[in-house]
Amino acid sequence: MVRFSERMRPEVVQPFWAALQAGEFITGAAESVGSYRVKGRRWILAENGIRPRRGRNLKGRCLTFAEREEIALARARGESMQGIARRLGRSPSTISRELGRNTGRDGGYRATTAHAMAWTRASRPKPAKLHVNRRLRQIVERDLARRYSPEQIAGRLRVQFPDRPEMWVSTETIYQSLYVTSRGALRRELTACLRTGRKLRKPGRKPGQRNGARDMINIAERPQEADDRAVPGHWEGDLMIGKANKSAIGTLVERATGYAMLVSLPDGYKPEQVAPALAAKIQTLPDTLRRSLTWDQARRCATGNRSASPPILTSTSVTRTHRGSAPPARTPTVCCASTSPKAPTSQHTARSTSSGSLPSSTTDPANA
Repeated sequence: MVRFSERMRPEVVQPFWAALQAGEFITGAAESVGSYRVKGRRWILAENGIRPRRGRNLKGRCLTFAEREEIALARARGESMQGIARRLGRSPSTISRELGRNTGRDGGYRATTAHAMAWTRASRPKPAKLHVNRRLRQIVERDLARRYSPEQIAGRLRVQFPDRPEMWVSTETIYQSLYVTSRGALRRELTACLRTGRKLRKPGRKPGQRNGARDMINIAERPQEADDRAVPGHWEGDLMIGKANKSAIGTLVERATGYAMLVSLPDGYKPEQVAPALAAKIQTLPDTLRRSLTWDQARRCATGNRSASPPILTSTSVTRTHRGSAPPARTPTVCCASTSPKAPTSQHTARSTSSGSLPSSTTDPANA
C-alpha cells in the first residue's frame, strides 16, 4: 500500500511550485503554504526539480485532504452521510463512494490512508514516446552522448525525418524523460551529458518573465569616472549570506577608496527588505558621495531603478569586464564587526577625500 505524503496534496504543493516559478526563494515559497524550507527542498528533490502536472488546475471536483479529515472526524462521531454531505457542500453519493472505496480492511476510515489510495487509483500514466519508440530512443541517447542539447536534437530529428512525425520529439519530452522518474525512458546518467550537467532540474520562469526590475539600468551606462575609480561616490553592493541561508549582511563598497559600509538585514534579504535598508544606509552620506550604486540582477534588489537616489545599476557576467569592489569585502572577518554580534570588534579609520569625508563608524577593507 502506498504511504501518504504531503506531495499528494496539490492544494499545498502546486502553490509552492507556482511561487518558485514566480521567482520566490524556497523559504518564502514554503512559508506561503504553511511549510518550511527543509520540506520544500524535499519536494523539489522528489520531483527532480520539475513541477508536477497533477493538480495544476484544481476545479474542486475531487475531495481534498482537508475534506477527508472532516469525513474521518465525522464518522468517528457517528454522523450520517447526509449530515457530512451537507456540512461539506457535497452530494451524499460522493460521501458514500468515498467511504465505500477508501475504507480500510479493519472497517475504519483514515484520512491519510484514504487520500493515498485515491491518489494511487487516479494515476493513469501514459507511456512515454521515447519508451515506446525504441529507434527514436536510441537516436536521442546517441546525440546526448555527443553533447548535443535537447533543442538541437529536436531540430535535427525534424530535418532528418521531415515526413515521419512519429520520429519527432519535443525538447520538453527529452527533459521529462531524463528527470522525471515515472517517465524515465532515458538513462539517468545521460544528465551528465547536458551542458549544465545538473542532476536536478531548476524550476524555470514563464516565457517573458524577467529576473529583476523592468526599468533597471545596465552597467554599461555607468559613468566613465566610476570605471576609472577617480571620483568617490560610486558604490557597489553585495550580500554576505550566513549559514543555511538564515541570515545576511549587505555590503556597500566605495570604488575609489575601497571604503565599506555594512547594512544590517535582521528581517531577511528579500527585495522588499534589502531595498529599503540600502536606501536608508546610502541616505546617511553627503550628496557628493551618492553618485551611483551598482548591484547584480538578483531579485533581492529588484525594486531598484532609475528613480532611486543614487540610481541603481545592474551588472552581469557578460558586461562586467572589470573586477568589482564588493566581492573583496567578504574576506576580512573584522568587516562584520559593526553589525554581527559574533564578530570581534575592531576600529578602523577611513581615508578622506577632497570631495567629502566618509564616516568612521564602518570598516575600511583596505586597512583590514
